[in-house]
Amino acid sequence: MPGIILTQNKTFIIGPVAKLLGYIMEGIFFCLDKIGIPNIGLSIILFTIVIYLLMMPLTVKQQKFSKLSAKMNPELQAIQAKYKNKKDNESMMKMNDETQAVYAKYGVSATGSCVQLLIQMPILFALYRVIYAMPAYVGKIKDAFFPLVDELIAQPGSVEFIQTFKDASMFTKQFANEAFTGGNMEYIRNTFIDVLNRASTLEWSSLAEKFPSLSADVSTTVETLERYNNFLGLNIGNSPSFIVKEAIAAGSYLMVAAAIAVPVLSAVTQWINTKLMPQPENNNSQENAMASSMKTMNYMMPLMSAIFCYTLPAGMGLYWIAGSVVRSIQQVIINRHIDKMDLDELIKKNVEKRNKKLEKAGVNPKTINNYANMSTRTISSKASSMTQEEKDLAVKKSTEYYNRNAKAGSLASKANMVKQYNEKNNKN
Repeated sequence: MPGIILTQNKTFIIGPVAKLLGYIMEGIFFCLDKIGIPNIGLSIILFTIVIYLLMMPLTVKQQKFSKLSAKMNPELQAIQAKYKNKKDNESMMKMNDETQAVYAKYGVSATGSCVQLLIQMPILFALYRVIYAMPAYVGKIKDAFFPLVDELIAQPGSVEFIQTFKDASMFTKQFANEAFTGGNMEYIRNTFIDVLNRASTLEWSSLAEKFPSLSADVSTTVETLERYNNFLGLNIGNSPSFIVKEAIAAGSYLMVAAAIAVPVLSAVTQWINTKLMPQPENNNSQENAMASSMKTMNYMMPLMSAIFCYTLPAGMGLYWIAGSVVRSIQQVIINRHIDKMDLDELIKKNVEKRNKKLEKAGVNPKTINNYANMSTRTISSKASSMTQEEKDLAVKKSTEYYNRNAKAGSLASKANMVKQYNEKNNKN
């Protein structure tokens, strides 16, 4: 399998993830090449399927949390209503404690869905990077640029000429880098390939015209790349907008339709994907406003993807289409699984897992669970018989008690509050 040494993403987190995903893409292309179909488009589709299948457990967890959130929302909204317009520190602390108690009751964390998103986001960004810079991660594709690149570097004026290419501005820092100006041949080769990888058919033609002695090597390289990039008759290395212009000039309106189909399919498949996603039920004006904004985004994003797909290389559009189709199929399967899921059993399992974590931390889960149940009662019979002054005094005494014995807001402090509450009831 060829080595991977082209310019790669070095961003913190995304860089290492992209390198790992690059090995997967390298393996897929290597296998396709061995069976005689070294095709970038097919590689992108298979790569997208593999990555989304690997992320499916995270997606399921995220949507389980969403399902539990729908069940928790009435209790959380009741707490928000209870402390509405109360901005003093004591009220805010009590609201926070009661909110945390609701999450404890269901055995989940308030940041439950964020964890899955934080894991998925670097993967998705890295996946985009691998597809957008295939030669940097797939050695076989990189090899297609040789021996042309070495011969082009040796030509006087070649550096200045390729910097006139449309996307060369993306690599301005690389051309000014000390490694480039200092004659680091590997760095110079990689920079040339970065630019040529984004060159349009017109720019390849201009290269052959500018350096006639390289026309044969240019033709060989273009022929190899077109074979790799050909997907259902489209050169996915070119943007649909460029393909449309060329097709109109050649009078090939079938090719125009094929090129326009890429951004259209991208928008349609993304719209279908958003419609399959579970929609939350909202019961207050704030969440209704958020839902309205989300609904607007669900319509805007497909339109934006269509615009981007029309101007970016068709390979990116193919990735978005493949990703949307895979997510839609996943979503149908997940929806069926979630609909059949026993929420009470899920809550029970969540609480059991949480209790084990508490036991490892040296905290008795029974006292914490008692606190959670006590805090989440909608109406307490005893509380209803107390005056507001008595309630405030009880809270003040409880606060003083657990502040003396444990760090405020800790699990131990909440356990001490439960202990005091139980002791007081036993005396009564």
